[in-house]
Amino acid sequence: MNTSSRFAVGVHILAMLALHDGSPLSSERIAASVNTNPALIRRLLSMLAQAGLTTAQLGTGGGALLARDASEIRLDDIYRALEDAPVFALHREKPAAGSVVGRHIRTVLLDVSERIEHAIDQTLAERTLADVAGALQQHERARVRKVAAKRKVG
Repeated sequence: MNTSSRFAVGVHILAMLALHDGSPLSSERIAASVNTNPALIRRLLSMLAQAGLTTAQLGTGGGALLARDASEIRLDDIYRALEDAPVFALHREKPAAGSVVGRHIRTVLLDVSERIEHAIDQTLAERTLADVAGALQQHERARVRKVAAKRKVG
């Protein structure tokens, strides 16, 4: 199965931008949160900018910004901007046509792959970056309440 972390890292980047409310963030600051190299962040920001999801503010104090409101950025927009491979790949070499399986497995798996891709697209289209940002804030509030409750007990 092909796996890529670009989508997850892309959502991470955009969620940070959404939560920083119009303040530009440097690739170094984003990279520290993602725990990766700033060069990777810049590469992904470039891909996101080409898709119209981010923009850059140049100069001192500059950095990346959302190009649109978080409520207008769907997760499928992010996925399409960053992922170029199918969810899973078919055989690297064409199977031998000497058996029923060899003759037809690609056709059968292609149908399965298309259904999976459609389900992923549909699920991602139902959620926005604002939904992700809201969920992150909700989890943080719950964490803070839990820490405060532990301090009261201790």
